[in-house]
Amino acid sequence: MHRRRRTALSVSVALVAAAPLLAACGSQPHPGAAAVVGKDRITVAALQTQVNDVRAAQNKSPQAAELIRSSNNLSGMKLGTMIFDRVLAKAASDAGAKVTRKDIQDARAQLVKQAGSEQRLQQVYLQQNGIAPGQIDQALQEQVTASKLAAKLGGASLSTPQGQSAVLQAMMKTSRAMGVDVNPRYGVWDAKKSQLGAYKTPWITEVTKEQSAQSAGTGVSAAG
Repeated sequence: MHRRRRTALSVSVALVAAAPLLAACGSQPHPGAAAVVGKDRITVAALQTQVNDVRAAQNKSPQAAELIRSSNNLSGMKLGTMIFDRVLAKAASDAGAKVTRKDIQDARAQLVKQAGSEQRLQQVYLQQNGIAPGQIDQALQEQVTASKLAAKLGGASLSTPQGQSAVLQAMMKTSRAMGVDVNPRYGVWDAKKSQLGAYKTPWITEVTKEQSAQSAGTGVSAAG
C-alpha cells in the first residue's frame, strides 16, 4: 500500500516538472537578462534567486552532495521553468483555460495526502525535480494549467499522448507568436520539440515509459 502511494506521488510530481523551455534566438543582446519572453524580461538576478532557493534547501538535506551533483545544470532548468510559466500562461489564456487559487490548493492537498505529510511532499519535489518548498505552488500552477489546457484543446488527459500533443502544439505556436529570446549561455531552444537540447520533459518521458511497459505486457500475454 505504501509502495503504491509513493508510485502515485512520483507520477504526479513527474507531471509538474517543467524545465523544457529555453530559447536561443539571441540575435540581439539583452544586458542583464537571462531571457526575454514577449515583453517580459527575465533577469539574471531573478534566475539566481530561484537557483539559490533550491541550493539552500538541498544543503539542508542529508543527501545534499548527491542532490547538488544530480542538478548541476540547475540554472538552465530554472530558467526553463520561468520561460515555461510565461508561455503556458499565455497559451492557456488564449484557449480560455482558467486556473483558480482553489484549484492549486486542492491539488496540493491531494499530493500531501498521497505523500503522507507536507514534509514528505517537500522532500519528493526537492529530490526528484529540484523544486524548493517555496516553489511548489508555482509547480502545481503549471501542472493544473497544463492539465486544463489539454482538456480544453484536445479533450484528453495530460498523461496521454493526445493531451500532451495538444499542449505542446499550443505552446509551440504561442512561443513563436510571443517571441522567446534567451541568452545563449543557457542553451538552445528547439521550438519543434519544446525542449532544451537533449533534455526531455519528465511528464513526456513518464508516459513513454508507461506505454512501453504496457506494450511489453501485451506481448507477453499474447505469447502465453
